[in-house]
Order: sequence, then C-alpha cells, then structure tokens
Amino acid sequence: MLGAQDKLVNAVVATGTPTVVFLINGRPLSINAIQASVSTILEGRYLGEQGGVATAEVLFGDVNPGGKLPITFPRSVGHLPAYYNHKPSRNRSYLFADSSPLFRFVYGLSYTSFRYDDLNVAPNPIRAGASATVSVTVTNTGQREGDEVVQMYIHQRVASVTRPVLELRGFKRITLKPSERRTSTFL
Repeated sequence: MLGAQDKLVNAVVATGTPTVVFLINGRPLSINAIQASVSTILEGRYLGEQGGVATAEVLFGDVNPGGKLPITFPRSVGHLPAYYNHKPSRNRSYLFADSSPLFRFVYGLSYTSFRYDDLNVAPNPIRAGASATVSVTVTNTGQREGDEVVQMYIHQRVASVTRPVLELRGFKRITLKPSERRTSTFL
C-alpha cells in the first residue's frame, strides 16, 4: 500500500531505536517525511547479488562509502523532472515553495571528510576557442581512508544557443589516506 513505508518508519522511530532507512528503488522517491525523521538514509538503487553484503559492510563501518547519487531527489512531484543541468530560464517552482532538491545529483557522504584547496584555471582568462586546464587539491581531513569523487562543472555564459546552468565535464575517483593530499587535473 502506498504510504505504508512512512507509517513503518514513524513506528520504528517512535520506539527510540536509532534508525537507518535503506532505499532500494529505480527512481527518485518522495521521502521528505522519512528524511525529516531519521538521521541516515542509504540509497541502494538496483543492487546485484552481492548487494546485501556490500550494504552490511557499509552499515557496520567495514567499508567507507564513497558513492554519489546518479539522480536528483526532488522535494515534490511538482518539481519533476528534476535534473542538475537545467536551462537558466527554467523556473518550475510554485509561489512560496522551495524548489531546491531534497538531495542533488552526485550528493553523497562518507565516514571521512575532504577539503578542496588551490583551485587553478590556466590560462586565465580563457580565450574563445582555446583549451584550459583546471586543477584542484583535495585533502582527506578525516580519520579514515576514503574515496572522493572530484567533479568539474562548467557553465558557458555567452553562447549562440542557451546552455545549461551546469554541465558535468569531468570526474575522477580518488582514494586518500588520512591527511593525504592529491591534486586532480582536468583538461
């Protein structure tokens, strides 16, 4: 029955038991009530035959999660479709409604933390038709080894056709030990 999951989560949370909600789905769900009542949500999508083992390893801290959402979770079905690379003129919000996503495309957490420093774009400014190199230094500021997905987005302010507000143009997954630093470069 639709909505029964919310009732189940509320009943479990009401017991005072620390609760983790594990979602297995193939599309973004309306989880505002769940998000407001629990501290942890794990998104599983469609898992394979080792999905249960992988989930247990993450929940028990044996593996440090480094995944990012492949979709956007909207706050309301009225905000569908929800995607990060919309055109600047798009305004699909309702009066006095928060149209920001509940969870953005590529949102994800880890058992460690990362800091980004030393962003460099060369050449600066970038001339029309020229290429550029972008680099950033990432530091693991936490106590555990972990994976981070370094992402580069662009926006073209002046173009002959309307361009999205953000375009993912590159990403790299890196593994860093505590206090380790690494520079990621995108061409």
